[in-house]
This record gives sequence, C-alpha cells and structure tokens, in this order.
Amino acid sequence: MSEYSRSPRQPRKKGSGPTGAPGSVGGARRGGRPVAGGKSAGGKTGGKGSGPRFAGSTKASQPTRLPDRKPAPEIDVHDPDGVRLQKLMAAGGVGSRRVCENLIEQGRVEVDGQIVTELGVRINPQTQVVHVDGVRVNLDEDRVYLAFNKPKGVVTTMHDELGRISLEDYVGNREQRLFHVGRLDADTEGLLLLTNDGDLAHRLQHPAYGVLKTYVATIRGPVQRDVGKRLREGVELEDGPVSVDSFRIVDHQPGKAMVEVVLHEGRKHVVRRMLEAVGHPVLELVRTEVGPIRLADLKSGRTRRLNKAEVGALYKAAGL
Repeated sequence: MSEYSRSPRQPRKKGSGPTGAPGSVGGARRGGRPVAGGKSAGGKTGGKGSGPRFAGSTKASQPTRLPDRKPAPEIDVHDPDGVRLQKLMAAGGVGSRRVCENLIEQGRVEVDGQIVTELGVRINPQTQVVHVDGVRVNLDEDRVYLAFNKPKGVVTTMHDELGRISLEDYVGNREQRLFHVGRLDADTEGLLLLTNDGDLAHRLQHPAYGVLKTYVATIRGPVQRDVGKRLREGVELEDGPVSVDSFRIVDHQPGKAMVEVVLHEGRKHVVRRMLEAVGHPVLELVRTEVGPIRLADLKSGRTRRLNKAEVGALYKAAGL
C-alpha cells in the first residue's frame, strides 16, 4: 500500500491553518480549467475557557500552525499540452492511478505551490513541481539517486589523472553523468550520495541549507568531559571558526574512544581538523548519514538506488 493512501488527517477548524483545510484555501474554479490556490482565511480560535493549559503548550488564542509554505499567488497550473497529473504521480511511485485521484480530490496535492482538487489537470513534468502532503514527487524518470559506501583508499572524483582508484571504477559504466554530493577524503569511508540532479546536489552540500551529515570517528582517548561543549561552542581553525550540531561518545576502549559528530559544514577535512584541535586526532572516520539517508548495512564498495520515499525526504531536507 502506498504511503499516501492513508486517510487524510481530520480538517482543522476554519481559519486555523494555511493548507488543505476546508474553507481555508481558495479551491479550483468550477467548470473551467482546473486551478487552485489562494490565501488562508485568517481568524482566531480558542479563548478563555477553551480548555486546560499545560507547561510548554501553545496558548489557546494562538493555535499551532504546521510549517507549510506560504500560499503562492493564484495561478493557472494547467498545461493543455501536458500529461494528466494522476498519471505522472502514479509513474512517480505515489500509488495506483485511483489512489492518486483520491489524493487530488482530497486537496493533498500541490502543483507549483497551488492546491489542485480536480482531475482534469495536465502539467509539464519537465518544468513543474508536484508535492503530495508537502513531500516533493520526482517526475523525471531519467534522474538517478544512489547511495554508495565508499571504501577507504578511493578518491572522491569521477576520474583521477594519477590513476588512483576513483568513483569511475564503481559507477563509470552508467549512461548518466553523475555528481557526487560533497566529498570524502581517501582515508575516510562511508556514505556518499551520487545523482544527476544538479540542483539537489548543490543544496545538499551547501552549508546554507543546513543539511546534517553524521560521522562516527575513532579517536585517541580518553575523552575529556568538556570536549563536547567546546565543539558545540565552536573551535577556531585556520580557515575560520566551526562548530558541531551535536556530539556524543559512543564507546570507550583503552587508549581510544568512538564518538559521533553531526554537523552541516562541508569544509575539507573539517571533522578531522576539529577533533585534532581539541586534542583527539582521528584514527578512523566513517560517514553514516547524509540528511535522512543512512548507510545502514550497505556493504563497502556497493551502491543502491534510493527509493521514492528517500528521494522525497532528500527534497524536503534541501527545501525543494
């Protein structure tokens, strides 16, 4: 069963949210080409006597809002020369044609930021963007998304002029020209994403978009108690200050320790340099996660194609 075929959440009270709720968004006009979109109807809810309040809860006069995108100005998303929306959604792995039709009728589908509720919409999959329940759907069948467990000693480049083992030795026989998302130095192993989606690759590796990368490092120990605090507050490197998003000790062994480092920085050798700056040189380093994608049990030197849900999660993490 598709992840989208579940029943929609109960609608909120009129005026309490920006998307999908009855009365909160301007629907498609009847009898013409399908169009959707509009601004949510504002209005306060709650008030005194509306229910008990607890520590940390939202005030009754300030209902919680989902982190949805702001409604775009109403536009006509219909392309008479395009392909039916439900057909493209089904091809994109959302579900059967009937499931996709139900999702459209329930107001859970957006095209270029516009909620679409009628089944006659045709769109151009090369230029238009579709979201279902806020998650982007990949409509381009030519796009490739791979997870690769890079072995130690492999150079992160598609071709190495010095003749060293590179990514070309593992994925060079593919028809599509692939980009590697960020880099891992030759002595670092672990998760590397490969794709021909240039926009996504750029956002995943650019620190401005805040996509987290998780590393597990074996370092010289023991680890002092203040190391995590120092790394979170930031350390000064030769190319400027840098800080981790989180740090924890995974395991202790005589003379060394295993730690987990999470950060969104992408500077060269940044994890190794940070840990050395606080007195703990790295002995081994593995990247285990990039955003929502995990290395898990993928064997060294192997690749696997990301599924539709993982691709959608990457789009969401990159703000696409």
